[in-house]
Amino acid sequence: MRIKPFQRIDVKEQNLKYMKSYLFLLLLLSTLSCSKNNEIQPTPKESMYYPSNTSSTWETKTLSSLGWNQTAVQPLKDFLIQKNTKSFMILVNGRIVMEEYFNGHTASTNWDWNSAGKTLVATTTGIAQQEGLLNINNKASDYIGIEWTNMTLAKENLISVRHLLTMTSGNDDTKQYVVKPNLTYVADAGTRWAYSNIFQKLIDVVANTSNKTFETYFNEKLKSKIGMDGFWNFGTIFTIYHSTTRSMAKFGLMALNKGKWNKEQIVNEQFFNESISTSQNINPSYGYLWWLNGKTSFMIPGEQTVNQGYLVPNAPADMYSAMGANDQRIYVIPSKKMVVVRMGNASDPANPNFAVSGFDNALWGKINAVIN
Repeated sequence: MRIKPFQRIDVKEQNLKYMKSYLFLLLLLSTLSCSKNNEIQPTPKESMYYPSNTSSTWETKTLSSLGWNQTAVQPLKDFLIQKNTKSFMILVNGRIVMEEYFNGHTASTNWDWNSAGKTLVATTTGIAQQEGLLNINNKASDYIGIEWTNMTLAKENLISVRHLLTMTSGNDDTKQYVVKPNLTYVADAGTRWAYSNIFQKLIDVVANTSNKTFETYFNEKLKSKIGMDGFWNFGTIFTIYHSTTRSMAKFGLMALNKGKWNKEQIVNEQFFNESISTSQNINPSYGYLWWLNGKTSFMIPGEQTVNQGYLVPNAPADMYSAMGANDQRIYVIPSKKMVVVRMGNASDPANPNFAVSGFDNALWGKINAVIN
């Protein structure tokens, strides 16, 4: 066996090789780290904000932080003033981006919602259902007794609570006083959409099933939960809610979050989703007393004409709205996490309206110039 000669190892040279390898590894790791840090990181998702129920504190957000066009703000304000607006608000993720008051109106002034308040009634009806007090698919007479209309009993019994929520009760919509002699038959419930004040019978449904006045039940289950102010004015023609602009915005914020306020589900999400979905196949742009944009056609109060296209062409397709006479508005836009509120006198006093008007499309033209 041949013995290999002893090889001498140069320790200094070996250590130098190790050092070079170590430095190369450090340089590689540093490069990778810098590369990662220099990548464009996704913007953290902003949390939804809910204002206090007990104080006037309300977080704000600047237009510049949203990248909005600030030069278009003054033309929007000029338009609002020209159209007899009292107050205007925009929320994004619950934070106030714009809050404007005109013509002596202030943050503490109450104003009427008119038919925009129908959405409050619909929501309260949904709460009563989730508490097991009623079922909207049952006939209304189960809860308010028979002979509440001037129809035959057979026709009256066709009217469910859901028909009252969807404007499809089949009554004569030309008579606005909600009294028995005026609640006459025109068509079977569910076969005709017509905008009328018969929805007010939902107030009786909730009162009878809860054994409380409607206002007491509403205050306990909705108003106090989200920190609204305001009061109801009940009448045979109109039942109207009055509140400050911020209270209207709070309800809009709850609607943006599908019936949720902070960590509490005020009205269950399933019912709310039904509320903002097409409720019948006659007027696709109507839910449970909510107006819906982005549908193939729409009808308006006082007419039986079916109009093709979006309810408000300039507005986002996913918008749903509470609309009241003289252009009281809550616009809710989920895709933009936005709520827009308008209160005031009629935009066109010569042509007052019950709900939808040309004002909506003109206003959204001005809003688009700011937010796009």
